Amino acid sequence: MGEATKRNSAPPPDLMRERDEVLQSFSRGAKLTEQFMQEYSRIREHALELEESNERLRAQLEADDALAKLLGKVERLEQERQDLLKRTERAKVSFDERFGEVENEFASLANLFVASNQLHASLTPRGVVRRIKEILAQLVGAEAYAMYISSSDGKELVPVASEGVPGERLVPLPLEGSTVGAVVHTRQALIEEDRETNRIDFDHPPVIIPLGVDEIAVGAIVIFGTLEQKPRFSHTDFELFKLLGQHAAAALVGAALFEQAARRLPGAEAFRDVSV
Repeated sequence: MGEATKRNSAPPPDLMRERDEVLQSFSRGAKLTEQFMQEYSRIREHALELEESNERLRAQLEADDALAKLLGKVERLEQERQDLLKRTERAKVSFDERFGEVENEFASLANLFVASNQLHASLTPRGVVRRIKEILAQLVGAEAYAMYISSSDGKELVPVASEGVPGERLVPLPLEGSTVGAVVHTRQALIEEDRETNRIDFDHPPVIIPLGVDEIAVGAIVIFGTLEQKPRFSHTDFELFKLLGQHAAAALVGAALFEQAARRLPGAEAFRDVSV
């Protein structure tokens, strides 16, 4: 047989198989495409989730930053509040101290006013002495004290009033050679400020106040001790001591002279030479 006969005798190609193979190839491509699209969709969804997560994280970070700023502001405000409270407390303490000082000043002025009025409220020696005792007991808080007046010859100091002093202690004191006499002579008060005054000491009194009129020595007030609840003298006490030293003697002398004049007031002729 010839060559042509051989070619013509070859079996025809299987078109159905080839079709199937082509279809299978398309099918595999479609599956790959489908798988690709599924993977793409999965990746895209994951990317969206990540983007949402990032957005939430960013919002959280912004919120945290805002919270941190807010907390910082709160801390600063709290510090300012604490500083304001401290300043207010210092101002209150200062105000309380100043208010206490003003109260003490008013109390001191009131005591001095009352004492001055008391000294000049009577025109009898007995009345003046009684008021001096009231000042010593109620305003100073003296428990044991005595008042001495110079004798007519100026050699002795005679006790004329007392409280809480034993009778044997109430004896005339020499103007020369005694502690009380030395204070009267120098007209310089003896006040032991650093000593506990609520322990009565008749040998070493903590206070001796000289009494005088102008340059004339009249006598002295001696405080031997104060009440138990008063261990120290105050600023007001020192002012009262000055007032007693300056006015008690004048009140006593004036009352004594008025009584000697049979309680007759001087007439206008007594003031003839006082015009200025």
